[in-house]
Amino acid sequence: MNGCPPDEPTWNRFIQEIDHLPPRPHHSGLLDTANARMPACRFRYAYSRGGWHRMGGVIGTDGQRVAPELESWLDTEWAAGQEDMEAFLLRHGEDALQVTRHAGQTHFFVAPYGPGPAEFLQLEVEELQEVLDRLLINPESLPADREELSEPLAPAILPHQPVGPPRYRYRRLVDMGRIAARGAGNAPTGPVQAWPLNRFMAEWQRGGGADAGHFCDRWIITLREHADPYGNLETSAKPVSLLGRKLRHFHWQPDLRGVPLGDLVHAFDRAAGHGSAWYFHMVAGALVPRELAYGLMDDWQAGFRYLSERDARLLAGWVDNPYAV
Repeated sequence: MNGCPPDEPTWNRFIQEIDHLPPRPHHSGLLDTANARMPACRFRYAYSRGGWHRMGGVIGTDGQRVAPELESWLDTEWAAGQEDMEAFLLRHGEDALQVTRHAGQTHFFVAPYGPGPAEFLQLEVEELQEVLDRLLINPESLPADREELSEPLAPAILPHQPVGPPRYRYRRLVDMGRIAARGAGNAPTGPVQAWPLNRFMAEWQRGGGADAGHFCDRWIITLREHADPYGNLETSAKPVSLLGRKLRHFHWQPDLRGVPLGDLVHAFDRAAGHGSAWYFHMVAGALVPRELAYGLMDDWQAGFRYLSERDARLLAGWVDNPYAV
């Protein structure tokens, strides 16, 4: 039986299979394959993000593929016409070529392999659907230069009908334990000053979040790499709540104090399904306003005890040293 995390050959074989799996409802085919190849991991679906797209290729009016990638095709054709727009229009002005784009979603799958909040794998898979986007050349607003072939000022938009079946594309597999270890190694001195993700996970373990099951039952982590001023790659990590859509319409009243404020905090925790939810959604994201913390602290110091001792410790630590992830 394969271990979890899986060995590199096992994982590489699965990566090669992903691109050939047809998307199915609830990603059943992908999950069945993943769990057959790596039975010790037991991946499950967690979250999806959509609404993004990438530039596609070029097709003719007969539906035949002219080029899989617009930019590389434009480079070749532009050079063939000696970088002259009139020459390009003579070659393609009457072709009514169509540009496509890839409409995408990113699906997140998780597999815990230990009790610690960072002990889980996160698999990210893109689902792409190529659709019509626009005419390459708008006959009513001809392009003036090469840039307008890629990004026209007045595009002739086409109905976004599919030109191919949806498909998966592997993005990455992340061992969050390794990400957390990297963060700990780069953190400033002192436990309170630890890398925000590490502090967040440590507080989850101490707070009411631990009562809600594994960390990845409630959160995924989005990762972004960027270069610092010296050109070194840095990784930023942000928790994203799996309950965000459910809780985003919760109405907070930061000016409340006393019992009404306590009732509101408890109502949020009940909606989230675990204790301390108000705190973690205050630190990560915008579902809970951060000014709420100071009202809660005022109430605690005034003798109101609607917060648990555990929540009060989290609150005091945050008021003393606020942070966000």
